[in-house]
Amino acid sequence: MDRTARRGPLRWTLVVPVLAFTVLAATWLHHDHPVLLGLIAVLLGGSIFAAVHHAEVVAHRTGEPFGSLVLAVAVTVIEVGLIVMLMIGGGPQASTYARDTVFAAVMITLNGIVGISLLAGALRHRLVSFNASGSGSALATVVTLAGMCLVLPGFTVSKPGLEYTAAQLAFAAVTSLVLYVAFVFTQTVRHRDFFVPVASEQPASTTGAPGEDGDGFADPPSTREAWLSLGMLMVSLVSVVGLAKLLSPTIESTVSQLGLPHAMVGVVIALLVLSPETMAALNNARRDRVQNSLNLAYGSAMASIGLTIPVLALAMIWLPGPLTLGLEPMQIVLLTLSVIVSVLTLAQGRALLLQGVVHLVLLATFIFLSATP
Repeated sequence: MDRTARRGPLRWTLVVPVLAFTVLAATWLHHDHPVLLGLIAVLLGGSIFAAVHHAEVVAHRTGEPFGSLVLAVAVTVIEVGLIVMLMIGGGPQASTYARDTVFAAVMITLNGIVGISLLAGALRHRLVSFNASGSGSALATVVTLAGMCLVLPGFTVSKPGLEYTAAQLAFAAVTSLVLYVAFVFTQTVRHRDFFVPVASEQPASTTGAPGEDGDGFADPPSTREAWLSLGMLMVSLVSVVGLAKLLSPTIESTVSQLGLPHAMVGVVIALLVLSPETMAALNNARRDRVQNSLNLAYGSAMASIGLTIPVLALAMIWLPGPLTLGLEPMQIVLLTLSVIVSVLTLAQGRALLLQGVVHLVLLATFIFLSATP
């Protein structure tokens, strides 16, 4: 991380989030003009880059694995707000917004973030290494959450269709929260050493820049800088999701005009919301810190389910309409393939370029079949 990027007299990483939030507030009710939509799109991209920067500052100050949790939890909490806002809007597809968005987030994290991290790390370091025990336990938690919340609703018989009854949804919400809290305790307290970076067996030769410790990072930021970055991270993430919400009608109309399934709206929004985590994971992989990338990927998938389902279970008390959580058969097959490949990837604690390509092909398959089921 560049020291001057944090300590310059006029930092774009401070200006862009504030400007984006100001535009968000000013155009919340009226944003139909093409020029405004173009400005919103530009500020959305800038907010994504700013979010990555501030997340890295906070992560560098707190250390791993706390740093990876900051972005994962923050993005997921705001993602829940986006889902709730879309469901409030109503419409014939409102009941599947949560399922489509959460499933897209799981597929993007398991295959997209993991795949691009392994590919980038292997291209630079040939062979990347990570802690199989820590990453394996994270994957096991993700698989359990996905099975309970996205697969089982299609196999229960108490209620027709792909829905849980109120009691079943409450049980899934409580167990999801228990699993998430148990994992966070394990990652940050009980077995923190299982989630810290592992150097590759064939590291690339690097020379630290002045003021760095040789690992490609500047000296840790001060407490004041870390708190400022944490605040700017929140502003950036709110701006990302808020601006994405303003663009969602345009996305929905474009999807309809192209004749694509409505589920593609969830895919597009999940791609936007997870962009900061993807870029942060990519930066870590380039620095031979693939473990951090995996922490971000599996932590994001876990939070997308473990935090979203409990909040939605409470929100269904006042939200109109049903909540369809169960996956369709094709989606179950894609999830199963992703889980099998993920297990094989993590088994040895190291990976080649090929594993990254395999995961990215699975992501491309998911996106293609979502567009042409």
